[in-house]
Amino acid sequence: MTNDNFIYGIHPVIEAIKAGKEIDKLFVQKGLKGEGFHLIYEYIKELEIPFQFVPVEKLNRMTRQNHQGIIAYISEISYQKLDLLIPYVYEQGRVPLLLVLDKITDVRNLGAIARTAECAGVDGLLLPSKGSAQINADAIKTSAGALYKLPVSRCTNLKESIQYMKNSGLRIFAATEKATISYTEADFTHPMALILGSEDIGISDEYLKLADDKIGIPLYGEIESLNVSVATGILLYEILRQRNKAS
Repeated sequence: MTNDNFIYGIHPVIEAIKAGKEIDKLFVQKGLKGEGFHLIYEYIKELEIPFQFVPVEKLNRMTRQNHQGIIAYISEISYQKLDLLIPYVYEQGRVPLLLVLDKITDVRNLGAIARTAECAGVDGLLLPSKGSAQINADAIKTSAGALYKLPVSRCTNLKESIQYMKNSGLRIFAATEKATISYTEADFTHPMALILGSEDIGISDEYLKLADDKIGIPLYGEIESLNVSVATGILLYEILRQRNKAS
């Protein structure tokens, strides 16, 4: 059965997956067993569907219907595989420009970033399956529909995905208060990915270690950080300025 943007019940969820529906997240009752659950779990592993084991009380709060221990949120968009996206960008003769969002949990920030990214000609967004804002109606609205147009990839292991980008010839830039150079001193004319973190936590150390360059935006007031969507706009249009000048 369905209710707005989620599906509940073992067989409806299985049929949705078999029909090719993108699952944004699965909530599974702790201790759930049975043939239906094992089939769903095989799909989870095969398709890398984000899931979480939760107490039955949480599922009961989400719906009063007979959920059978399974609730799945249907994605508003179709995700693209990173290992297909990057070769496609190269094949089109473009210089890859990807955004990697680490711990961006506010849907409006996500939407605003996507809107600016689409306007700036970014080739795609990369989001971790866990710890990222859900691409829901609010995110779509804030993006002014950009999330329908901009390729979005989702990964279960962000560290491996960043390493894959490096192996694919992309230079990794991290926007951080731990910057070693100002953003205007960096060379953005080559294939690249830009990692952005939340204002309060920043980028995880394990991803900072993978960055080829750590860049920062100078701040002259008393506030310690910019809104992440504003910082994204500043950085993307410096990238565009450099690339337009070089072309």
